[in-house]
Order: sequence, then structure tokens, then C-alpha cells
Amino acid sequence: MKKINNDTWYIGDVAITGRAVLAPMAGVSDIAYRLLAKEYGAALVCTEMVSAMGIKYENEHTKDLLFMEAAEHPVSMQIFGSDPEAIGLAAKTVERAGADIVDINMGCPVKKIVSSGDGSALMKTPDLAVRVAESAVKAVTIPVTVKLRLGWDEAHKNVVDMAKRMESVGVAAIAVHGRTREQMYSGSADWSYIKAVKEAVSVPVLGNGDVVDPLSANAMLEETGCDAVLVGRGAQGNPWIFNRINHYLATGEIIQEPSADEKLTMLLRHFHLLCHYKGESLAAREIRTHAGWYIKGLPEAAKWRNRINMVHTAESFEAAIGEYRRDITKN
Repeated sequence: MKKINNDTWYIGDVAITGRAVLAPMAGVSDIAYRLLAKEYGAALVCTEMVSAMGIKYENEHTKDLLFMEAAEHPVSMQIFGSDPEAIGLAAKTVERAGADIVDINMGCPVKKIVSSGDGSALMKTPDLAVRVAESAVKAVTIPVTVKLRLGWDEAHKNVVDMAKRMESVGVAAIAVHGRTREQMYSGSADWSYIKAVKEAVSVPVLGNGDVVDPLSANAMLEETGCDAVLVGRGAQGNPWIFNRINHYLATGEIIQEPSADEKLTMLLRHFHLLCHYKGESLAAREIRTHAGWYIKGLPEAAKWRNRINMVHTAESFEAAIGEYRRDITKN
């Protein structure tokens, strides 16, 4: 392998040390998981996407999403919307909240988002997308970044032109998911467009799509020349992936996957963080999805996933995990 270092690089004036970044994911990259990802080697953590209109109208849930801890920094906070004025206001709010970077989501493929002209729908309206980005750039002193897809569909892959236009209005870095909106998350990511964007702009480029382990992270960095990899689904129930990528890039050695015991211990930590930040009742509901990822591939995972889905308190969750741990140890 070609040696790829974990040296410091920059988005604007924000120093980033390492090449593995936690991607923004709704329902995943909340404060609890960001803290775990950071502890386990994420060079930069990105928040769940926050609605620019929600910020404008001071939605209470939106306010909760703006909270960050000092230990997370550097933090990129992602906003979404297609109204330039609202995006400018949201960017200012994000800056005041203490984010190091404001990121604009132009890649989310979910119907609820694109039906309002937001997310990857902006790939269909590049002139509006440029005005949205420019509004944010003019509103704040921190760096503004954007996350793009290849285009709306196979016939309209306009990411290279979009990236150049984003750079021209002052965007400080560009993340590219190697799929179209039409693909959603199916098929394989086409990394060749990430390479094309990297060759077309002078700002840092972050590659996203199908990075699931140290080998795929290294392959993307080598094949595309991108500055960092954005790890999304590969990080679900897997905060260890960041240190494993970092170690492989530095040494060429693969750190083994965590054991069943380590996975259950981390699941408990994740749950306790959720309890701390969101309260026991909400934590008991939200941990269910995460638990499915943590225990995937472990013995009798389906049975225990169903059991975990029935718990409503910290006491019952801890009891279930303790029982599962004893079962695995016996077998």
C-alpha cells in the first residue's frame, strides 16, 4: 500500500488531524455517538442535519440539536434548506452555538427532504444551490462546506460543475457521496467522480460511500486522492472503525475487530450517554436501532434484538445486556 499519513490538514483555518471523519447521519450522529466517535479516533465529527427553517422559527427540538460538548471539537454542524435567507440565518446561529464548521446538506436523498426542494433536490437547481451556499459564506466567519451527490440521476451527473461553482463562491471544502439521488443507498458508490472533483477544485475534498473498514478507506484515499473519508453506515454501531482506519494508514497493520464482550460494553456506554443527554425514556427507545448494529453477527442476535426492543427502562436494558453477556460467555 502507498503510505498515507494522518498529518494535520485544514478546512479553512480549522486544523484536522487524521483522515477518518464521522459523516452526518440523522438519528445516528447525535451528541452521544459523536463523543464515542471522537474518543475512538474520528478526526472530525459531523452532527445530524438541522433544519434551517426549524432554526428560523425556533423549534424546540431543533434547539436541542445545536448542543455540543467541548470534547467534540472540531465539530461540523450540518444544516439543510433551500431558502438562501434562512440558510444564512441558520449559519449564523450555528456559528454562535460554537461549531467550528457549518456544512450544508445538498445530498440527502430522503423523499421528505427532497419534496421540499432541500437536500439532493438542490442538485437539480444548481443556481439556487449556489445562492444557498453563498448566503452561508457571507453570513459567517467560520468555514462553510457542502455535501453533494453525483447528481439527481444517471442522466444528470453534475457534481463536478457543482463543486467548481461551490468553490467559486467561497465554500471551503466539498464532500461527495459517490451515488446519485436516484440510487439512494443501493448499488456501489462510483469513486471516479470523487477523483474528478478532487482534480477540478483546490479546496479539500472528502469522499463518501462504501467505506466500511480500513482497507476500503485506504482504497478510496489512494484511488481518488481525496483528503479524507467520510464514514457513514460503516460507523453504525462501530466507533472502533476510526482508530482502526488511523492505525492501518499509519502502519499497514489491521487491528482486529472488537470482541462480543467489547461490543456489549460499548453498547452499554452508548446507552448511558443517551440517558445522560436525552433521559431514560427516550434513550430506551433510541438505543434499539443502535443495538441492532452493535450485536449484528453475534450469537442469537435476532432473539436478543427482539428482547432489547421490549425494554423501557435503564434497569431492564442493563439486565438484558448482562443476561446476553452471560449467554455468550457460556457458549
